[in-house]
Amino acid sequence: MSFATDRLIFGPDDIDLSRSPLAGHLDAETYVLGAFNPALTRLPNGNLAIFVRVAEALRTPIFDGHVHAIRWHEGKYVLDAWPLDQVDTADPRKFLIRGGRWKVMALTSLSWILPVELSPDGLEIVTVHYDKPIAPHASFQCYGVEDARVSKVGNRWLMTTCSVSPERHCTTLYTSTNGLDWVFEDIVLDHQNKDMLIFEGLIDGRYWAQTRPLGDLYFTYPPGSEWRGGPSINLATSPDALHWKPHRDPGLRPHAVTLHTARMGGGTPPILTDKGWLALWHGVEPKEIVGIYRTYWSLLDKDDPSKVIRTEHVPLLEPDAELTRPLEDKMYLRDVVFTTGIADAGDHYVVASGEADLACRITHIPKATFA
Repeated sequence: MSFATDRLIFGPDDIDLSRSPLAGHLDAETYVLGAFNPALTRLPNGNLAIFVRVAEALRTPIFDGHVHAIRWHEGKYVLDAWPLDQVDTADPRKFLIRGGRWKVMALTSLSWILPVELSPDGLEIVTVHYDKPIAPHASFQCYGVEDARVSKVGNRWLMTTCSVSPERHCTTLYTSTNGLDWVFEDIVLDHQNKDMLIFEGLIDGRYWAQTRPLGDLYFTYPPGSEWRGGPSINLATSPDALHWKPHRDPGLRPHAVTLHTARMGGGTPPILTDKGWLALWHGVEPKEIVGIYRTYWSLLDKDDPSKVIRTEHVPLLEPDAELTRPLEDKMYLRDVVFTTGIADAGDHYVVASGEADLACRITHIPKATFA
């Protein structure tokens, strides 16, 4: 679909790395590989805020016969060196360590989260809050903090992030009373989970969330099933947003009728409409290494989100090469739109996405689209 208001609002050129948490730590030049996958919320003053994943990478990662990775260690940032004959560097976002019996990788960048305040319509930058970054502070985040999602439940803002380390690939929770100043709470999911999205509201006094556990083995559905085996969007509940129990019924599953959802995961925190919970999510069509990422939507029952009222197979948002054409010299990935935030704006929603793992995209989507 196409929408009248659909543009990039923030990208690598908008970041001052002299104010990065990494500044002054490394004896090597870094640059912004991507400023993307922004969480979105509305602040008490009416402005919007996005929480941008800044992937900060080495300008020259390969030297002296080694490829280098950035790692947080006891309050500092350091470089690790890997001999080139021990790694596979086919994917620009990471490199694989050869020789093991399972897949082990390191990242070509380290990510941290930058809060950026926008105008109420999300189309102008008001303030870049370099004084309020969400950055690694513990060993379970030593390879970075990625892909924030923000939900407002009652008078409290909840932020989930993906924390990356050799110890675990876990989901961590931060809370705020004003949407800008965040307090670390704890690890809330210990298993690999890329997209934890807390519903913007309680159901029977309990918190609900969409999750997406990762794995290398999935069991098939029987022949003729409407579903396809593979990564799916699961559900969990909690009494306090800290202690989560998987819900026994499935959530959103890949459909056998389309390859566009051969892989899928959560996008925006579900918000309540008069028709049910609106959930925007991503489906991935296989192509080369990364695939083609598109945004789709579903409506879930307001009392039991495991009941899917409607799923639309026509993409809501698709990657748009015209948006990134002015950034062509910075492109390292294509065919990706990754929607990560939504805010009510009256007759339309403001939707925030990452475009090409490079920049932040803002789209105004009329509510009538979901009728």
